[in-house]
Amino acid sequence: MALNTSAEAPLPVGEVSRLIGGWIERLGAVWVEGQITQLSRRPGAGVVFLTLRDPSHDISISVTCYRQVFDAVADVVSEGARVVVHAKPEWYAPRGQLSLRAAEIRPVGIGELLARLEQLKKSLAAEGLFAPERKKALPFLPQLVGLVCGRASAAERDVLENARHRWPAVRFEVRNVAVQGVHAVPQVVQAVKELDELGEVDVIVVARGGGSVEDLLPFSDEQLVRAVAGCRTPVVSAIGHEPDNPLLDYVADLRASTPTDAAKKVVPDVGEEYERVRLLRDRARRCVGALVEREERGLAHALARPSMEDPHRMVDERADHVAALTDRSRRTLRHLLDRADSELTHTHARVVALSPAATLKRGYAVLQKEDGHAVRDPAEVTAEETLRARVSEGEFSVRVDA
Repeated sequence: MALNTSAEAPLPVGEVSRLIGGWIERLGAVWVEGQITQLSRRPGAGVVFLTLRDPSHDISISVTCYRQVFDAVADVVSEGARVVVHAKPEWYAPRGQLSLRAAEIRPVGIGELLARLEQLKKSLAAEGLFAPERKKALPFLPQLVGLVCGRASAAERDVLENARHRWPAVRFEVRNVAVQGVHAVPQVVQAVKELDELGEVDVIVVARGGGSVEDLLPFSDEQLVRAVAGCRTPVVSAIGHEPDNPLLDYVADLRASTPTDAAKKVVPDVGEEYERVRLLRDRARRCVGALVEREERGLAHALARPSMEDPHRMVDERADHVAALTDRSRRTLRHLLDRADSELTHTHARVVALSPAATLKRGYAVLQKEDGHAVRDPAEVTAEETLRARVSEGEFSVRVDA
């Protein structure tokens, strides 16, 4: 219920603290899971003080319990352990502090952790975060490699030394973070995001040496898995040894069995590349040599053909044939012309023999009327009619006698 207060009628601090405590007193007991980050067991004290932290977020809360409650799990619970606490919220009015009063503490066993991880794995897989088609290919030769690892760790040394041994020119952008404990998840997530925002970083390697299941739990955290899934830069997971499979292995674009294996997969081996270049150069030389030899043989075969050895041979061979055809055509044409000339002569002789001029030369005459018509019948003329008489050597006029 809201309180009616104003600058003129404020509430005292004690009253506000009392009211808050009253509201908190109405809350019931809850089951809370977290990781113990601080543990205080003073000799002779009847109360044990703990700090319970959420591994995925930078949130902590104080927990108190009676010694007999903690003694029941003292042999299996220590700082860094995951526990489930049944507690009731309490408000300490004099200091204005919220805490939990634990009535029962249960350690989270390995089997339970693995069951929860399996459930989380199925949930993330159903969202498609582990799908092969979303994985990005690593660059052949990265110019700058981002490395997330523990400070002065064996994993850092393995990655740096092996990568530089394989490709001395490779450069690294290293982010040293906590790789286990309560601060591991936020630091690793922050480092991955920072490297992903650097445009010159070509690939990111998250590396850690081997450890127990509890030590590797930060690399199965949902927040880290989603952060890696959202990266634009390819991410390589190199956590633990071959049997270790945190959820980071499934969401990463490439899984390396060890940090050393990650170095081998991220950068090529300069010696192997030199050898590959040499083999390819030799192969190319052989291919070109074989091609030149094949073309030389083809050219030699082409030059060995008669038409190439003596280009005019075919023309010379055809020249005699052409000359023979020319002579034959000339003879044929001459024969045709001679025969035509003979036929023309005979025809001319017949025409001359049958022409009127030849008849006139034999002494005949042609009588023509004035209009030029030849007289064929005496009935065609009349007495005293003048006619023209045409003879071989000319013509003259005649008169018809009665």
